[in-house]
Amino acid sequence: MASNRAVTYVGPGEVQVNEIPFPKLELVNGPGVHPANIGRKCEHGAILKVVTTNICGSDQHMVRGRTTAPEGLVLGHEITGEIVELGRDVEFLSVGDVCSVPFNIACGRCRNCKIGQTGICLNVNPDRPGSAYGYVDMGGWVGGQAEYVMVPYADFNLLKFPDRDQALEKILDLTMLSDIFPTGYHGAVTAGVRPGSTVYIAGAGPVGLAAAVGAQLLGAAAVIVADMNPSRLEQARSFGCETVDVSQGDPAEQIEQILGVPEVDCAVDAVGFEARGHGDHAGHEAPATVLNSLMDITAAGGGIGIPGLYVTDDPGGVDDAARKGALSLSLGTGWAKSLSFATGQCPVMKYHRELMHAILRDRARIAQAVNATVISLDEAPAGYAEFDSGASKKFVIDPHGLISA
Repeated sequence: MASNRAVTYVGPGEVQVNEIPFPKLELVNGPGVHPANIGRKCEHGAILKVVTTNICGSDQHMVRGRTTAPEGLVLGHEITGEIVELGRDVEFLSVGDVCSVPFNIACGRCRNCKIGQTGICLNVNPDRPGSAYGYVDMGGWVGGQAEYVMVPYADFNLLKFPDRDQALEKILDLTMLSDIFPTGYHGAVTAGVRPGSTVYIAGAGPVGLAAAVGAQLLGAAAVIVADMNPSRLEQARSFGCETVDVSQGDPAEQIEQILGVPEVDCAVDAVGFEARGHGDHAGHEAPATVLNSLMDITAAGGGIGIPGLYVTDDPGGVDDAARKGALSLSLGTGWAKSLSFATGQCPVMKYHRELMHAILRDRARIAQAVNATVISLDEAPAGYAEFDSGASKKFVIDPHGLISA
């Protein structure tokens, strides 16, 4: 049996690459595994040799100590891999297939899965609807920043690439299908972006940049990306976005300089619960800042897509309310302007096949937009540290050296 190494959470600010058990077609006890899931048989699953697995901003929330993630949790929910073993009940996949793994774990059988709401599957997490690999309070499914990983409900979850050689040639783009490309696109779709729209995207991290690419695919006339990190703003400009530096003050004034009016048709929150203030307050955490500013600058009747992560337990929150996920929102502004809001996990399977074809036919160069940067598994701790410092890069872990080869 092959060995298996993985990136594990050690404590606030620290991850390590450690030996972990080779995956089985069964959910076994381990850090973060819900007791009700221990011993769960997965003959419907597949074991994958990981081709690529990415570091995500959602991982960083845990690594910063901003969640209740347990020590030893195997990280990683953005996975692309080659099938090396199939469970008895898998019918439509074969050993050797290269597939994208949606970060949502979904059974395909419950009422939510049957209507495409795979981000809130009812059967994979005993605590609440929805689950993901390598994430706190998500049922304990082992993460994929590893050499090998088990994927349950393989026939339903896995997106097989049509041609192996073509997939490996475009792997840096295709690896984004597991999460950030569909998630950013979902933010744009749920905000109501359509041909000719003006859209404001808060946050120029990988999800924000993916939302910008998504808005461009949807035909937006102007895509404005906001951040306070100069290198991330430069990255947004590199593929045709306008930018706003929120450290310089009120976004509305800068939007007016770009569009001639201080508002946009729709907006996307790609920041989440660790948001910081604008202008003179830019250095201080203010978790409601982004949502309140989006309500101010979105035109009446517009929409706000919220793919940015919000949590119910934030031990590092700025006050008692924030530690429970309660924010001081100006909901009256949203009500008065008849704004719509869309929150929650992106249902990746709703979008990933179409986005795959956009990549394969050179309609979307998402790797270039997010500055995909390949590192080895052993370099993952350094990658986490560099990403946390604000580097304008999307780190892609290559556990087996397949990309460099």
